[in-house]
Amino acid sequence: MTWTVEVRCSGDRRVGWTCFAGIREGDRIVSEHEIRLAGEDLVRLAPSATDPTDLVERSVSFLLEREPPTSILRTFDLTVISRFFPEYEATIKAESPTH
Repeated sequence: MTWTVEVRCSGDRRVGWTCFAGIREGDRIVSEHEIRLAGEDLVRLAPSATDPTDLVERSVSFLLEREPPTSILRTFDLTVISRFFPEYEATIKAESPTH
């Protein structure tokens, strides 16, 4: 299955971000998610990033490789992914554009 992930974020490094991710199949949105991310987590997971959009897109794609869109939590902190998938942080860091 081919999914398209669209992400928009608001916030900043000081207060953190709230991101909205829409997962599409063709023209149809199949699920929407609200994802929160603290500034220190962006620094840890994507050290060279100034905006979390790419990290959130890659994180949602990571989840889609492991479960259907309807199984992804509707609202969550990005760091909760590693509770369900212990390999998440190492995988995301390895895929970081700076690596």
